[in-house]
Amino acid sequence: MLIERYSLSPIKDIWTLDAQYKRWLEVEVAVIEAFEELNLAPKGTALSVRQKAKLDVQKILDTEKIMNHDVIAFIKVVTEDMGDEARYFHKGLTSSDVVDTALSLAIKRAGEVILDELTKYIANLKKLAVYHKYTIIVGRTHGVHAEPTSFGLKILGFVAEEERNKERLEKAIDNISQGKLSGAVGNYANIEPKVEEIALKKLNLRPCKVSTQVLPRDLHAEFFSALALIGSSIERLAIEIRHLQKTEVLEVEEPFKKGQRGSSAMPHKKNPILCERLTGMSRMLRSYLSSAYENISLWHERDISHSSVERVFIPDATMLTYYMLNKANYLVENLVVHKDRMKENIEKSYNLIYSQRVLLKLVEFGVSREEAYKIVQENAMKAWNERRDFKAILMEDNRVNAKFSEKEAFEDIFSPDYYLKNVNEIYERFNLS
Repeated sequence: MLIERYSLSPIKDIWTLDAQYKRWLEVEVAVIEAFEELNLAPKGTALSVRQKAKLDVQKILDTEKIMNHDVIAFIKVVTEDMGDEARYFHKGLTSSDVVDTALSLAIKRAGEVILDELTKYIANLKKLAVYHKYTIIVGRTHGVHAEPTSFGLKILGFVAEEERNKERLEKAIDNISQGKLSGAVGNYANIEPKVEEIALKKLNLRPCKVSTQVLPRDLHAEFFSALALIGSSIERLAIEIRHLQKTEVLEVEEPFKKGQRGSSAMPHKKNPILCERLTGMSRMLRSYLSSAYENISLWHERDISHSSVERVFIPDATMLTYYMLNKANYLVENLVVHKDRMKENIEKSYNLIYSQRVLLKLVEFGVSREEAYKIVQENAMKAWNERRDFKAILMEDNRVNAKFSEKEAFEDIFSPDYYLKNVNEIYERFNLS
């Protein structure tokens, strides 16, 4: 299980042994309630089972040490104080009927907790995107200054990505909301499909169309694929912030609490430790995905090669995702944005970020694209090499200044506002109310 440092309530509470045994009992009682509805058990049997069930975690564990079978140990301890009603407990079921159906309940409930935190994260990203809709920042490709853009628009890209993740997660939660109560090899030999239908409805699940002794593991793989994508999306934001927090950039900073220390040796340090933690966690989350995919291929109607793996990665992956979303919310809500620094950094590339506009304007004036590109590139390289203003160098070139009849037309090219002219239209694609 995930270490305590990264395990947060309410999601960690889903994965305690006590919660697991309670889910197993939920499934067993739902089946008995179905028996009652179909007149296969006396009325009141389920209520009596629920009242007399003995959920002693330590005793179940002690019994398991002797029997080497967790479900049988669970049944023995839970039914110890029962009378005749114990005959209906686990009747017609195999262990996986209980374990897999209860696991679906756990994953579904964990998914719903994650979904709530993801919804909050999207709202926080939207708020940040709206606030910085017109905040000018230099766009970078390959880590190099490209053209001006909006910091809000940069954040809006993460909004769109997380909205897609939300759609995927909702679908995955719906698909994992399946159970199976179909017996040892899934053929309903000792339990009727109607019992399964009624019992699963009581658990807010639906029957899997066809199962073996276990639920198909592609259902799990789909769910954890959705979680891995959420983690990767958070990592993308974390890496962006890490780059923008470099000393020579310093356009944004992750929050730094009062009394926080960045380095044991260098008192001046404010390190992006939260973003680095999120980056590392995303790697771990994606690594769990391989286990989910490996578990799809089981022998015949089932083996238990998947079981030990799932006991580790399923709780861990859900807790990791929740932790990452929780910290990503804190990060976005408290992100420090240096608008003045963004402006300063635009000026560090000697106005070269306007090269495309110069190129297009020369083409508009009748210069061939090939010739225009050559002219602009020559002057751009000169600006880099001499560390001089690109605009001034261009005006020294007769091939350029001869094409501009008015100095104002030339000056207009070097305005960052031009690059935000369609930002409103992009924002209209989102529900930002």
